[in-house]
Formats: sequence, structure tokens, C-alpha cells
Amino acid sequence: MAIKHYTKDNVTVKWQSDLCIHSEKCFHGLSKVFNPKERPWINMDGASSEEIIAQVNKCPSGALSISGGNQSTTTQEIIVETMPNGPLMVYGNMKVRHGGNEETKSSKATAFCRCGASENKPYCDGTHKKIDFAG
Repeated sequence: MAIKHYTKDNVTVKWQSDLCIHSEKCFHGLSKVFNPKERPWINMDGASSEEIIAQVNKCPSGALSISGGNQSTTTQEIIVETMPNGPLMVYGNMKVRHGGNEETKSSKATAFCRCGASENKPYCDGTHKKIDFAG
């Protein structure tokens, strides 16, 4: 799993490649910052810290997250949402146990595979788009 950090002032964007479901909300909403055709693909100088935080908070999978800055915190409430033809989204603080041993913590959003074809189970890796999953 690739994990990258991009920093501007007191704000750091963390990108976790294995969590990305390729919703494209990041670069369709703030293309001056998020451009997958560029390297590095995140340009922290492309917008204000506030705009970057607002856009990262729209990431449905939690692949993008923020540390530092004036960010909102996740409440204790857990929200589960079925995305049309896509993953099962779980929003809120949680721990996921893999095989009884490995444990992952999430405090924003987690996308779980519903199509059964993800190479990163139990997480969604965007394969549902490639196989035209309907559900």
C-alpha cells in the first residue's frame, strides 16, 4: 500500500492508495490541486488550505485525509450507506478486524467491497467499475 503525505503550512493531506475507490471527486472538484496525470498528483499550492480541506472531506473512501489545520472531527455516530453500483460506505469511528488478528482503525470513511471482485478485500478498490457491477 502506497501512503503519501503532502504538506502546506500546517495542513497535511494523506493519501492511501489501497483505500482509493476512484470516485474522482477529488480532481473533479479541485483539479488545480488533484491531478492524476501530474507527478506529484497533489499540488498543495493549487488552492487555499481551507479549499483543500473542504475537498478532502468529500472523499467517499477515506483514501484522502487531513491532519492539522481547521478540520472538522468525526462524531461517534456511525452511518452506513450503500452506493449505487458501488461499495458499502461506513462513516464514523471504527475498527476493522481482518481474520481475527490484523486490525485497522478508521475515523472518517471506509469503503467495503460489495461486488466481490476487489483485490483488497474487505475494502473496495474500484473494480466494480471495471466489471460493471450492478447492485
